[in-house]
Amino acid sequence: MAKQVIVITGTPGVGKTSVSRMLASKLDADIIEVGELVEREKLFTGFDEDRDTFIADTDRLSKRIGSLIENSSRRDILVVGHFAVDLLPPDKIHKVFVLRRYPEELRAVLERRGYKGRKLWENLVAEALDVCLCESVGLCGEGKVCEVDVTGRDFEEVVEEMISILEGRGDCRVGVTDWLGRLEAEGKLDEYIKHF
Repeated sequence: MAKQVIVITGTPGVGKTSVSRMLASKLDADIIEVGELVEREKLFTGFDEDRDTFIADTDRLSKRIGSLIENSSRRDILVVGHFAVDLLPPDKIHKVFVLRRYPEELRAVLERRGYKGRKLWENLVAEALDVCLCESVGLCGEGKVCEVDVTGRDFEEVVEEMISILEGRGDCRVGVTDWLGRLEAEGKLDEYIKHF
């Protein structure tokens, strides 16, 4: 059976690492964590001081990920990262799971990680505006992209939903969340708008 490349993406803080490790364990899959790979193999062109992050060399990174997938002995390979979908040809991707988290819950997670100022608000606004979801659909089409809301959920439950989609029992769909509508209904949208 052909290898299945499954991308797990989403804004920082939505639970990609935890979810992908649980999913990999259940599927007996290899994991390629993009951010970890960039640092470990020095696949970057510099460092962004404002965002406190490495600037990935996407050409070298794409080639390296392609090589790791090619040489994997496993059937399923998870490629995990907030820009992972940009690093693979869409025809090589089986499914893209975009993890979503309500921005107010995400804010608490990111603040615990020490995010503040511009870095905090760039990520919160990106989540509110569906940036990872829109990029994934734009690159791979709606048929391959599965939006999964993790807000207030146990990751075990999230992984079970993902497995049911992979096995054809669950629905792979987009349009699951409406963060702007919810923020507006809760009277919190103005705080986000000033950071757009």
